[in-house]
Amino acid sequence: MKKHKIALPIVVEGKYDKNTLSQIFDATIIYVGGFSVFNSKEKQALIRKIAVNGIIVLTDSDGGGKQIRSFLNGILPKEKVHNLYIPKIKGKEKRKSAPSAAGTLGVEGMERDTLVRVLSPFVVGDGENGEAHTRVNFCDEKERKMLTKLNFFEDGLSGADGASEKRARLALYFELPPDMTANALLEALNIITDYDGYKKAVDELFGE
Repeated sequence: MKKHKIALPIVVEGKYDKNTLSQIFDATIIYVGGFSVFNSKEKQALIRKIAVNGIIVLTDSDGGGKQIRSFLNGILPKEKVHNLYIPKIKGKEKRKSAPSAAGTLGVEGMERDTLVRVLSPFVVGDGENGEAHTRVNFCDEKERKMLTKLNFFEDGLSGADGASEKRARLALYFELPPDMTANALLEALNIITDYDGYKKAVDELFGE
């Protein structure tokens, strides 16, 4: 089965996450070894080096994944990091005897179609069926109307009663983790959709 090509390197948590992605994507994939990256100067230096032209961070949607993502965002230039998120799905990876502490699947447990959808904004070249894939965000963002914090405020997604609940519903609509911060959700939406897609979702979810 033909792999999807991704030009930017991808950082994941563990070797099983890397193995899963390697079966689907033709890309440079680095795994950080979980929390060990916090104390590994060598791994940090490697990640900084390969992030020169941009890097994709794809961690699990549990608490540990959040900590690792936050750490990576802290050691890399903000403009170089493209954060992508897997949905929160209850379950257990086949290789494990018991679910994780959070009870949700990690990157390694995601279905192929889910991972292709999550990473599709960065797929380049020909896909499995010969269709042309291009990144939908960073190559043409000057022509796209980007979402801003003001959009969230105007739509009651920040600075209003019930804003966090509304953001959770919006995140789930786009198959994103429901407990994302407002800034993280805004960044993710600007990667996976555009202003019109956002407004369509808001109207469907909260329109009167």
